[in-house]
Amino acid sequence: MTILLAGCGDLGTEAGLRFAALGHRVVGWRRSPGKLPAAIEGVAADLGAPDLPAVPKDTTAVVIAVAADAPTEDAYRAAYLGGVTHVLDALERDGVRPARVLFVSSTAVYGDASGGWVDEDTVPAPGGFSGRVLVEAEDALRARLAGTGTAAVSLRLGGIYGPGRTRLIDQVRSGSAVIPEDVRYTNRIHRDDAAAAIVHLVSVPADPAPVYIGVDDDPADLGSVLRFLAAAMDLPQPPVGDAGPARGGNKRCSNGLLRGTGFTYAFPSFREGYRDILAGNGVRHP
Repeated sequence: MTILLAGCGDLGTEAGLRFAALGHRVVGWRRSPGKLPAAIEGVAADLGAPDLPAVPKDTTAVVIAVAADAPTEDAYRAAYLGGVTHVLDALERDGVRPARVLFVSSTAVYGDASGGWVDEDTVPAPGGFSGRVLVEAEDALRARLAGTGTAAVSLRLGGIYGPGRTRLIDQVRSGSAVIPEDVRYTNRIHRDDAAAAIVHLVSVPADPAPVYIGVDDDPADLGSVLRFLAAAMDLPQPPVGDAGPARGGNKRCSNGLLRGTGFTYAFPSFREGYRDILAGNGVRHP
């Protein structure tokens, strides 16, 4: 296959390396293509701008994996809604009809569920602008590709952690971590499993669903995660107190649909994933 990665940061690069290892041609669009490894054909592109490069005529699948430059609504609109729109415009311009376009979205579309379970059938109810913009981008993708023969797939990832993504580890080490007084469920996925899920959903399901949730098996209480990290690093347990507003909302996301496609996790819970990070394994791609 020829895979076009529209957006090729840490996650996109890891996915690209995995596609390349399977023998596929991988083309990566990003502003600084010189940073990409040799296995990915780097092309300079700004997804926030309409004048994107030519799309390879034999493109089999497109992965849109962008990130906002700033935590503002304007930046999110430029990155996500603008990115989806401009990539689809380029496909139309060049007359390329890939079999599948996968958009990397987020479980932020669900907002807060007061600790309850959510899955792909749960109606999105974003609590902030980030989730609202992502819903708009997903809707735009499906509307534009309806009836074209190209499958539109949204992969809603939980909080990504992994090499170089060590926010909770850093908080525990610095002594700034606070265990919430209430039970607060969190959803996460290791960077490597997120990349593997992208490759899997582009390659495997013959008739993919429009939406998949990408999280590990354990929507763990934040307090349990912080206590585990403190014990793993032989540090004092963080205090219990006011931890501020819930990051990402208090909900438990189900990965049953993704697992049902035959996908397996290298890091099925935060325990395996954080042990791997603390052992110094893996690198974050520039």
